[in-house]
Amino acid sequence: MTEHPMLIVEDLHVTYDTPTGVVRAVNGVSFELGREKLGIVGESGSGKSQTGRAILGLTAGGTVTAHRLEFEGIDLLNASERTMREIRGGRISMILQDPKYSLNPVMTIGAQIEEAFIIHSKATKQEARARTIEMLKAVRIREPERVYKTYPHEVSGGMGQRIMIAMMMIPEPAIIIADEPTSALDVTVQLQVLAILDDMITRRGTGLIFISHDLNLVASFCNRVLVMYAGKVMEQCSAAELANANHPYTQGLLNCLPRLDAGQDELPVLQRDPSWA
Repeated sequence: MTEHPMLIVEDLHVTYDTPTGVVRAVNGVSFELGREKLGIVGESGSGKSQTGRAILGLTAGGTVTAHRLEFEGIDLLNASERTMREIRGGRISMILQDPKYSLNPVMTIGAQIEEAFIIHSKATKQEARARTIEMLKAVRIREPERVYKTYPHEVSGGMGQRIMIAMMMIPEPAIIIADEPTSALDVTVQLQVLAILDDMITRRGTGLIFISHDLNLVASFCNRVLVMYAGKVMEQCSAAELANANHPYTQGLLNCLPRLDAGQDELPVLQRDPSWA
């Protein structure tokens, strides 16, 4: 964590009223984010994505409360919708898991990236086009002028994810929330996409919240790690110390990872303690 955090999350709760009772998707999460890469890891349903969506006010059908949810001095819980529209995309951007569900199928790639830039700036159409081509080059897309004119169904998954990164980075946000940005990609393309994301974040001094279920990936890519279970933070540590984590849940997740040198016939099954929830 840096000396002056851009984002402060204190005692965040996200709840849903269901026919069987109240579901606490996020239950008292607290952390701060500076110009760093923060990883949030945990199983499916642990509250990782719900945490990211709550920050941007994108919780659908649920109730969000917090003792403090603040971005650069702005109270996100009580901010007007106009202020939130300015923050979403302009100051905090979110990269979602699968580009085919995030890109508009009836708009060209160029038009979608331009729209993200024009909404948050006073640029002309010509300036936006030039900036879009520049961003496509920055995410290492060959023939950017050709890709500019294509539609989402005409590009591969890896290229689609690069396009999503370009779209989210073009307004030059202070924070990026990346929700499983590489899980739909093969390993080789994952590394390429992560290298691009890392390079752009490092050069621009952007803060990153990297949401993933892959402990090894987070340990190698991030500076700090939050381990979540049942809506709660079980443990916080530096990424370099993740292998030496103290909490039984984190240790259990690490032990479930297959290793070529372990010589195990079967992987251990994580034993959950009811007290963790």
